[in-house]
Amino acid sequence: LARLLDEKLKAAGLDFDEIKTFATPRRLTAVVNGLPKRSPDVCDERKGPRVGAPDKAVEGFLKAAGLGSLDEAEIREDKKGDFYVALIEKPGRESADVIAEIVPEIVRTFPWPKAMRWGAGKLRWVRPLHSVLCLLDGKVVAFDIDGIESGKVTRGHRFMAPKDFAVKDFADYQAKLKKAFVILDGDVRAATILDAARARASEHGFGLVEDAGLLAENAGLTEWPVPLMGSFDEDFLSVPPEVLATSMKAHQKCFSVTKGDDLANRFVLVANLEAEDGGTAITQGNERVIAARLSDAKFFFDQDRKVSLETWVPKLKEITFHEKLGTQYERVQRVFRLARDLAPRVGADAEDAERAGILAKADLVSDMVGEFPELQGIMGRYYALDQKERPAVANAIADHYKPVGPSDEVPTAPVSIALALADKLDTLVGFWAIDEKPTGSKDPYALRRAALGVIRIVLENGVRLPLNDVIRPMLGQWRKSMPLQNERGESFGVPDSTGVRHSLLDFFADRLKVYLRDQGARHDLVDAVFALGGDDLLMIVRRVEALGRFLDTDDGANLLAGTKRAANILRIEEKKDKRAYDDAPDSKLLEAPEEKALAKAVDVVEKAAAKAVADEDFEAAMAAMA
Repeated sequence: LARLLDEKLKAAGLDFDEIKTFATPRRLTAVVNGLPKRSPDVCDERKGPRVGAPDKAVEGFLKAAGLGSLDEAEIREDKKGDFYVALIEKPGRESADVIAEIVPEIVRTFPWPKAMRWGAGKLRWVRPLHSVLCLLDGKVVAFDIDGIESGKVTRGHRFMAPKDFAVKDFADYQAKLKKAFVILDGDVRAATILDAARARASEHGFGLVEDAGLLAENAGLTEWPVPLMGSFDEDFLSVPPEVLATSMKAHQKCFSVTKGDDLANRFVLVANLEAEDGGTAITQGNERVIAARLSDAKFFFDQDRKVSLETWVPKLKEITFHEKLGTQYERVQRVFRLARDLAPRVGADAEDAERAGILAKADLVSDMVGEFPELQGIMGRYYALDQKERPAVANAIADHYKPVGPSDEVPTAPVSIALALADKLDTLVGFWAIDEKPTGSKDPYALRRAALGVIRIVLENGVRLPLNDVIRPMLGQWRKSMPLQNERGESFGVPDSTGVRHSLLDFFADRLKVYLRDQGARHDLVDAVFALGGDDLLMIVRRVEALGRFLDTDDGANLLAGTKRAANILRIEEKKDKRAYDDAPDSKLLEAPEEKALAKAVDVVEKAAAKAVADEDFEAAMAAMA
């Protein structure tokens, strides 16, 4: 709404200070501050043909400019001679007239994901439109939208204050809405919900499980939010807490509640009114629905545990990962082998890594994950522990999807690290092999997130992982298995693996640059280190960190100044002599004692710096050069 108003007001020549928008389940509001009474007069110049141009060119110019004859045009001169200019004056318009024109346009063309029609009208809106309130400086801006005339009247809460009332301006509108049990500002509604929900939980000795997404959803579903506490049978606590919380959130938009570190058999719902009975009937209604939903969840959980994870693995053949990359079963075969190969690099047990890889996707065919896809991995862990798999294997099944966002923790257990890296690298190499890369803002397969996940896992766990050593054999395996056929029977193969590998390494480099800059690293230091090449992410970052620390010292500043001076001198000499001086020094050409002393000093420094770099002591290497 703000964007559409901004575009149309500016297109009409109306400047303003700001646009604020508000939304509730029953109203959409915009207030524009600093709007002038009218748009300014405008005089546009339209350049025409040369003086003496053919009649057709002149006639076209006069018609386009709206002139009756050349007497109404000016003659101006430039380097090429005289030409005609039309001065087209456009008088400003009253702001009220502009608003009366653009608001109906916005309403009729508003881009709802889903819209409906009602009655005999043609207007499409997310829900039937009842009224339009539009004021400018306290006066009604008159217009009509499919028989709905604009005015200064609105109404309050649907049940608690349904009567119409008139308003004078936005402040009056907001104040009267609040008296009519409507909190207009969504942020205020969210704060109201959070404070009251915490209070409901606290007064019964519980803690609220806060959820920003659920909070925003409830704020969007209510005009006068009233949190209430309900309960469910303690027998349901035998079901994993993630299942209970997800079921209550997905079906009833309820917050979970804890007692100490454990989930309690309580929940907080958000009603949209202050009920006469204090919310008893609303709470009881929600309790009945939640009892039914939790019964379903418990049934899924009990049924799933009757089948071993290993039994589900062959059923992954029925789930397509990508038409060119095969099924989830084929993917599991690649991932468990890669996890086994990566295990020694991260200090993990190879057998545990392989076992975790085999079972990692098995829960995708479970009833529970079919109902709640967001529980993938989490349910696999519970089922693995129930079937006496080793804890490291079970935890890796849950953790291998991490991190799922920039604020999510990375896996830290060795087996989990091996499996998480294998899963993400298989995704990246596979999509690069079929040339499905992110383009611009489009990243349908979340490949940027996968690359950032690899980077964070490597850096936060101090993992030495030269990417070339991993990616090269993976691409080799892809080439051996190609050409494959997609579901339409079309064959395809992997392009030149060297080009694919270099492209993927460049992608990692770009993602790492973004990550380091977000962490506060200087962009010039990042670029300088990347100019050296390399595919060991941990070593690249350590070089950037060491370079930053060193350049903050006096020795670092002196070395930088000396290097710049030497580079400038060399560039001048190369330009003068018309040749490049990039060969090693020739000791036979050294004559003056100063030249020989300098060459000897450079040789000593070079050896000391090379040894320090080999020992990965980058600060010592730079100190030797200083």
